[in-house]
Amino acid sequence: MAEDARSPAEYAADIDAARDRLIGFMAGCTDQEWQSAPLDGDPRPVGVVVDHVAHSYEYLAGWIRQVVAGQQVEVDNDMVDALNAQHAQAAPASKAEAAGHLRRSGAAISGLIAGLSAADLDAADGIVQRFAQIAIRHPDSHRCEIEAALAARSVRQG
Repeated sequence: MAEDARSPAEYAADIDAARDRLIGFMAGCTDQEWQSAPLDGDPRPVGVVVDHVAHSYEYLAGWIRQVVAGQQVEVDNDMVDALNAQHAQAAPASKAEAAGHLRRSGAAISGLIAGLSAADLDAADGIVQRFAQIAIRHPDSHRCEIEAALAARSVRQG
């Protein structure tokens, strides 16, 4: 992994910015787009994918707290897939609920990260830093995928 020299405050600001880009995107979605599932191979509606990002902030923050407390955290794809599947069954449907969830969980993880030390970021071989990087990339990744899929659909229908 390349060295990332950001401070905890810079990570927190980047998390907030990525979250806010996703909130801005979702605010512009029509009700039809919000309820559609535009991603090939992913049956989740846009609203569920957006709320999934908010949910992921919560489990990332939990893992960060554990690592900083000196506990060992083992995360694998099966664990993350199970969390995602469980979330997909219980996700809220409305934009207001998803936006509120994004704001709350995003503020919680960015506040947590901002309060860490540089040593905390390096804890457990840098896993806290990797979790912070995921919290930044994750909303942008889903937003870009959804925007591209909705644009492609619009071109095909237009």
